[in-house]
Amino acid sequence: MVKAVRFYQTGAPEVLVLEDVDVGAPGVGQVRLRHVAVGLNYADTYFRNGTYPIPLPSGIGVEAAGVVTELGPDVTNVTVGDKVTYTGFINTLGAYSTERLVPAASLIKLPEGIDCETAAAMTMRGLTSAYLMRRIHDFKPGETILLHAAAGGVGLIVTQWAKLLGLRVIGTVSTDEKAALARSHGCDEIINYTREAIAPRVRELTGGRGVDVAFDSVGKNTFMASLDSLCRRGLMVCVGTASGTIPPFDPQLLAMKGSLYLTRPALADYIADPAEKAALAAEVFGHVAAGRIKIEINQRYSLEQAAQAHQDLESRKTTGSSIFVV
Repeated sequence: MVKAVRFYQTGAPEVLVLEDVDVGAPGVGQVRLRHVAVGLNYADTYFRNGTYPIPLPSGIGVEAAGVVTELGPDVTNVTVGDKVTYTGFINTLGAYSTERLVPAASLIKLPEGIDCETAAAMTMRGLTSAYLMRRIHDFKPGETILLHAAAGGVGLIVTQWAKLLGLRVIGTVSTDEKAALARSHGCDEIINYTREAIAPRVRELTGGRGVDVAFDSVGKNTFMASLDSLCRRGLMVCVGTASGTIPPFDPQLLAMKGSLYLTRPALADYIADPAEKAALAAEVFGHVAAGRIKIEINQRYSLEQAAQAHQDLESRKTTGSSIFVV
């Protein structure tokens, strides 16, 4: 019997339940997919707690990798037996499952050298890192970035990619263990935000200038510190709200702090064009297959442990990537 994690009301991790489900045959443009591994992403918690409203009851999870077992009508981009991965948003919700139907258009064939566990750990994080490093800013060797959650899944990929581009990386972490992990992946300077203020330390590390770009996935708790860490005409990239949403502010603040730029990008807008999605996927999978970027899978769970996985993620106990092994 096919198993899937579902929830009937928003709330704490305990609302997640594992159930038997009926998958059925794929419809037009769909495939039936047997999952091998499923990605755990912070966005999953937003669906569960109601930050991202969706009709209930619902499945959960937007990223997984596995094997195509059945094709629906008009599917031409994959065939039975192909190993594939996918990520998305509403159109792929329901990844926490052993099998499922999924739109064939969302699938990415796995290249040689990338297994399903690696793919489930890196598809969303990898594509996110790809657009952050290749679409947000025209990076020049020698520039400096501030990277919050440097020991997280996206943080470790961005750090390694930044070093390929010749950038200096200042990362923030909360523990000495996370500091060691971030440094081992190329982070040049570490700020433990539990012991020192971020912006003053950034100014010290940059000779008073500040960083060219700040990647902030934390949100409310770090927003002002990130702005105060930027150089004149620097770029603030808000890529998440792990600590809560950023309160409203007067745009005049950006002028007062040095004519700063600010963007709040979303992955969906960088993979909506199939050609751009394919280009970003090829670049990140190419780096991983060639060994230039290492994917760190530091937590593995079963689907029965979905609530525990969410608790670990939200309490910042995890490092690198986390997956469910199906």
